[in-house]
Amino acid sequence: MHRENNHALATATTITASMLYDFVHCPHRVWMDLFADQTKRDEASPFVQLLWERGAAHENDVVAGISGTFVDLSHYRGDEKERQTLAAMDRGSDLIYSGRISSGDLLGEPDLLRRDGTGYVAGDIKSGAGAEGATDESEGKPKKHYAVQLALYTDVLERLARSPGRRAFVWDIHGKELLYDFAAEDGTGKSQRLWDYYQECLGEARAIISKTKKTLPAYASGICTNCLWYTACINTLETANDLTLIPELGRSKRDAMIDRVHSIRELAETSVDRFINGQKTVFPGIGPATLAKFHARAQLLTTRGKPYLRAPVVIPSAARELFFDIEVDPMRDICYLHGFVERHAGDNATERFVSFFTEDPSQEAEERAFADAVRHITTSQPCMVYYYSKYERTIYRVLRKKYPHVCTEAQIEAIFDPVKAIDLYFDVVLKSTEWPTRDFSIKTLARYLGFNWNDPHPSGAASIEWFNRWVEQRDPSIRKQLLVYNEDDCRATRVLLDAIRQLPLKLQKEA
Repeated sequence: MHRENNHALATATTITASMLYDFVHCPHRVWMDLFADQTKRDEASPFVQLLWERGAAHENDVVAGISGTFVDLSHYRGDEKERQTLAAMDRGSDLIYSGRISSGDLLGEPDLLRRDGTGYVAGDIKSGAGAEGATDESEGKPKKHYAVQLALYTDVLERLARSPGRRAFVWDIHGKELLYDFAAEDGTGKSQRLWDYYQECLGEARAIISKTKKTLPAYASGICTNCLWYTACINTLETANDLTLIPELGRSKRDAMIDRVHSIRELAETSVDRFINGQKTVFPGIGPATLAKFHARAQLLTTRGKPYLRAPVVIPSAARELFFDIEVDPMRDICYLHGFVERHAGDNATERFVSFFTEDPSQEAEERAFADAVRHITTSQPCMVYYYSKYERTIYRVLRKKYPHVCTEAQIEAIFDPVKAIDLYFDVVLKSTEWPTRDFSIKTLARYLGFNWNDPHPSGAASIEWFNRWVEQRDPSIRKQLLVYNEDDCRATRVLLDAIRQLPLKLQKEA
């Protein structure tokens, strides 16, 4: 579990496993935790607090279910915990829970230390999946933010001459044990071993701690939203007119450009032809077409221009339209709400909201809601179905495998047949439109178009926290809040579709 607290464990020169976990997500988070004014941190959102609580509860459940004896050091703190850990290893204890180990500038608190021959292998209890990108044929690849934590523990064990080899393990939310082999490649296709990646992160973290490297904030909507430094960083980015406020221009591309182009305005006002040499640009990893795209977006943001189509879009009309959105709790591994706003003949006055709610976090309730939703889509044919991102299709494929007698694979693929179902995000917004916004999330675009959610701070994360409270309290007002939020998401999709149909076409100059 990601238990460690940088401020509680780390000194000015100590590198913790949780520090490396944060570094993988955002190097600037490490800088801010160490050197920024701590009074400028945001309060943890209810969702973040839920993550902490869920993680702790899951770990307690796992530990309670361990068969056999083990050494429990969870009631010790600081140096005494470390002395007790070393003593337990000296005794040859088979399993140590909540230990603490350190060597030089490295400090870690692995959830588990398991004896392997004459040494110990470190493990962590995670309240998420132990790997990412899993399929029926593959367990997926290691998560880098997990790998660097486990590698630090392994590094310390090596330095203490207590490691049987460069490997560690995760006990994940599904009860699986997954091996992290640090001699293996990291899964990116770059032939880099996990251990090499850890060493790179470790070197970068040391440079941050010593202040030989100054990091910069970077905007990434999926990562930044629940960070405790969100407000401080976004204020800095806006003041600097930072390039990462251009959609899809992330940290690595910004860092490749920043020596020559310092801001959105500067990019907008420059001729990018001077950066292009044949089929390449002077910026590593950025081709001429991508640079031209960023240039056009910079101009749109700087002039506060209007959105437009950069390629023709054909969106079929239909007498019946379904605007579709689901809500999923990945920690419980449950899809708890399927929502549809149905419209006839393009008349908003005909709209009605239909939902299928998972009343409790049981497989029976999830299966029932899924079956009802599939039946609703099927009986609504002929119609056009609109959704935003591949998530709905991905989850429906997962649910079909989980509950195979609800429907066939062919039926699921028929529901998402592109002839009658359109992913507005991947198939339309990304491919063919430009917007004067810092990202292309449905929340951002619909708000730009004047749509307002009933909740003042709507998000999928907030919805998960509401569902958790519904499960615990069964308060009808919470259930209503969930349904209203989902209905707003569906209606926002309709607002976006109608706006896209009205966008002017502006063909771009070839780079």
